[in-house]
Amino acid sequence: MVCNRCILFIEQELEKLQIQADQIGLGEVVLSKKLSKGQQAIFSERIQALGFELIEDSKKKIIEKIKTLLIQQIQLGKVTEHFSIGKFLSGHFQKEYNSVGRLFSDVESITIEHYFILQKIEKVKEWLAYDELTLSEIAWKLGYSSVSHLSAQFKKVTGLTPSHFKKMGAKRRIPIDRILPA
Repeated sequence: MVCNRCILFIEQELEKLQIQADQIGLGEVVLSKKLSKGQQAIFSERIQALGFELIEDSKKKIIEKIKTLLIQQIQLGKVTEHFSIGKFLSGHFQKEYNSVGRLFSDVESITIEHYFILQKIEKVKEWLAYDELTLSEIAWKLGYSSVSHLSAQFKKVTGLTPSHFKKMGAKRRIPIDRILPA
């Protein structure tokens, strides 16, 4: 789950099934008690129809948590210039970053750093489409050292300059939960 609307859909499905949740957050649901096999199958089927999946594998849980944490950081627009993904994730997982990074790369076939860049570029596209922030403000909010650094990375990822993308409109946006290389 990557947005408040996603949380709302999950809450509604749980209510329909009369399943009590202690906590529902981005990418995670904590239930009051363990589901029966039947409840689990029905819930899984219903959320799959909404585009979600029930993740029980511990490795997949960690990967989804990494994605959620990074997406939240970007959505807040408070990525500092010297933001360290390693320190950030090590603090959340209480594990060495190397092991978390290796797990992510093994499962997703992409480094965490590259995933983070792809997410930031999608956020840049969003802000360019809304035309509410200058490129300078966008660069600052996403931790780029300069507009030229942002522009170079944007062109490397999209093949377009930010100004050319802006002229095209929001036609080339990707949903944030689908951002992975082909």
